[in-house]
Amino acid sequence: MTGAVSPDRRRFLTAGAAVLGAAASAQLWLPTTARAAETPLPEGVFSLGVASGDPLPDGIVLWTRLAPDPLNGGGMPDTVVPVEWEIAEDDRFRKSVRRGVAQARPEYGHSVHVDVRGLRPDRAYWYRFRASGRLSPVGRTRTAPHPHSRGGSLRVALASCQNWQNGYFTPYADMLAQDPDVVLFVGDYIYESKPSATAVRRHEGSDEPYTLVQYRNRYAQYRSDPHLAAMHAGAPWVVTFDDHEVDNDFAGQLPQDPDKQSPDAFVARLTAAYQAYYEHMPVRAAAIPNGPHIQMYRRLDFGRLARLNVLDTRQFRSNQATGQEGAEDPSLTMLGAEQKQWLLDGLHHSPTRWNLIASQIMMAETDLQVGEGKLWYYDAWDGYQAERNALMGEFASIRNPVVLTGDRHLTMVSDLKEDFADPDSAVVGAEFVGTSVSSGGDQDQAAFHKEWDPRRADNPHWKFIDAHRGYHLFDIRRDGIDAQVRVPETVLSPEAASSTLGRLRVEDGEPGVRLV
Repeated sequence: MTGAVSPDRRRFLTAGAAVLGAAASAQLWLPTTARAAETPLPEGVFSLGVASGDPLPDGIVLWTRLAPDPLNGGGMPDTVVPVEWEIAEDDRFRKSVRRGVAQARPEYGHSVHVDVRGLRPDRAYWYRFRASGRLSPVGRTRTAPHPHSRGGSLRVALASCQNWQNGYFTPYADMLAQDPDVVLFVGDYIYESKPSATAVRRHEGSDEPYTLVQYRNRYAQYRSDPHLAAMHAGAPWVVTFDDHEVDNDFAGQLPQDPDKQSPDAFVARLTAAYQAYYEHMPVRAAAIPNGPHIQMYRRLDFGRLARLNVLDTRQFRSNQATGQEGAEDPSLTMLGAEQKQWLLDGLHHSPTRWNLIASQIMMAETDLQVGEGKLWYYDAWDGYQAERNALMGEFASIRNPVVLTGDRHLTMVSDLKEDFADPDSAVVGAEFVGTSVSSGGDQDQAAFHKEWDPRRADNPHWKFIDAHRGYHLFDIRRDGIDAQVRVPETVLSPEAASSTLGRLRVEDGEPGVRLV
């Protein structure tokens, strides 16, 4: 995969609203006699757009959901609806390579997840759907390189934390223009908070979501953002969830407020939240939930260049510590025994030059106490220090480990240390904590630095911290990773110019990160 923009890609990027409109494709996908006899579904049945995800060398997941009345449960009849799909080598669909019919089932919100195989590696493809006479927007995706490919480059956009009420999803317009090969989203796709009368954009509904229909409505609202929809249509995504897709700071099957949510009620909420998550994400059938459980940790390889290990830091964790002694308790786990062994096996036996770990929660230490003593966030890896420190010890023998993280609503780029209690211990990797897409809104930068700059002396592993909204962009090559912190002027307007606030680099074979 490369960052070069082909003529076909340039035409796609400059099409603007055409990406989200089906008018152009209506002239290209001619109805058959059988199709002409169908009873059309209502206008807007593809209101939630299209998406693709989890690229393989020979395959990709194509997604859509039929929802003519998206904020009221979807508005579809309680019947199975056949949905035609097509994928082609060109945006005019003159070189169609695969097509078929998927069944949009009411028990899954009439969502469609097509696991297309038999494609060629490291190629761009265009795709679309058709249901009962209605045509979807056109999407563009890309397969992963051949498993033995050693050259080329990979452009990855890192995003997280998009709170509808805090601002517009303005950064995605710039992200689309930067033409990433893949978007890595590491959590907080929706927020479960109640509607606020003072919000920039008010959440739908009248309360937090608890039921499946309520979660569906919340996802549908977020999917209606035009910049988010265009980015989904513009590149494949690799996703994982954090807490706000369910309930703030939940751990396993424990809610944040167990005095207000009984165990049975929270299991029902988890079940609804995970199903709605699956219904709205371009993930494979392996992620179909089983009640209050969903399989989310998984691994994707991009040739011999990069391996991406996607973690689940919510389902298997112990309950959060409540003090420093608890944070250092060796019995606490963030990953659970099975996932931890899976991660270590994937790292130690990796054939790739770069080993990327998608962690929803910050791994490097954040010492909030200025001067003597320590003060930590217990929901982050600082609250699970024995497991984190053991993992850092393993990183010492791993080739080029780089952690890509969300959650913090800040940019925090750090060296990963073998022992954060010892400032002189070895550097074993690098971590990029991406800022939020919109969560936190436009932050007072002077106030942020007044609060956080005094902490830098107690956190010498921090290389770059900032509180603008935006995302991180990585160009991964054999010799190094070049990273940009991309920020918009504001998220209080849907349109705003973006720029590069910071540039950083990780060198092949040299653990850690440096500011360029």
